[in-house]
Amino acid sequence: MSLSLLLPKDGVTGLLRGWPGEPHVFERGMTAFDETVTEDFLGNYAFSGCVPPQEIAVMKAPGPSLNQNSHMTNGRTDAAKLRSLHSSGHTIRLGNLQRVVPYLAAVSQGIQQETGCSNYVHAFLTPPGNQGLRHHWDQQAALVVQIAGMKRWPLWRPPVESPMRDFNESWRVWRDHFVPEWEATGPDLVIDLRAGQTLLLPRGWVHNPHVADQSRPSAHLTFAIRERTPLWLAEKLVAEAIKDPEFRRTIRPDDITGPALAERLRETRRALHQHLAGLDPDALASTLRQVAKTELEYTT
Repeated sequence: MSLSLLLPKDGVTGLLRGWPGEPHVFERGMTAFDETVTEDFLGNYAFSGCVPPQEIAVMKAPGPSLNQNSHMTNGRTDAAKLRSLHSSGHTIRLGNLQRVVPYLAAVSQGIQQETGCSNYVHAFLTPPGNQGLRHHWDQQAALVVQIAGMKRWPLWRPPVESPMRDFNESWRVWRDHFVPEWEATGPDLVIDLRAGQTLLLPRGWVHNPHVADQSRPSAHLTFAIRERTPLWLAEKLVAEAIKDPEFRRTIRPDDITGPALAERLRETRRALHQHLAGLDPDALASTLRQVAKTELEYTT
C-alpha cells in the first residue's frame, strides 16, 4: 500500500474513512520510502540537468518566482545555474515527479488505487534560513513528507469554503489585506515538521512555510491529492448524455444569439431530467470506480 509508506496505520485508516478538517502530524518513522527518496536522491536529481525545465520553479520570498531563463541555457536545464540559485537562498521546486521518476510514479499510482483520487508530487529544496512560497492556500489536500531538515508551517484556518479548481483558488480571490490581517492575529497553529514526519494538510488552510534553522537545509515532498466531489459525479452523469442523439443535434446560430435561447435551455433541461432518470446508478458506479482509479487529469 502506497499510503502506508507515508503514514502510520492509524493515519491511513483515518484518511480512507474521511477527509479530515484539521491538520495533523504523523510519525511515519523510517519506511521503504525514506530508504529510497533521500536528501541525496532529490539533490542528485535536482542538479543533474535532467529535470524538464518547465517543471522547475525557482523562488525566494518575498520576491516573485524567477522565469525559466534563470535556470536554462540553450533551452535546457542548466544544472550549474540551478545549484548557484539554491546556494544564494532560492527554493527549488521540482514539479510532477510522478511523471518522470519511476519510483514516485508507482507510489502515486498506488495512492490513486487506494483512494480513487488522482494526485501529483512536487519536491521542495529550501536552503537554511530561507523561504520559497509565501502565504497561500491550496484547493486539494496534501501529504507533506519531510525528508531532511525541518520546515516551520504557520497555519491559518481556511478563509474560504471548500476551494476547488476554478473556484475559490487563492490567486482568484486574493485580497491585499489578507496577509496583514493574518500576521496581525498570528497563526492558528504552528508546526515544526521534521524528517520522518508527515503533515496531513486539509485543503483551504493558509500556510506560510519557511526554514527557521539557519544551519540546515530542508527537503520535503508534497503529495497533492485531488479529492472527488459531488460535482465530479455530476460531470460523469452528464457525460453519459453524449450517447443520446438528442444531445448531439446542432443548435441553430440564431437560436443561440436570439430570444429562442431560453426555450432551448428549457428543452435541454427537460431532456437532461429524462436522461438522468433513466440511468442505472448501480451499473454506472461500477464503471466510475475504475475511472476514479485510472484517470489522471481532472476538470474540477
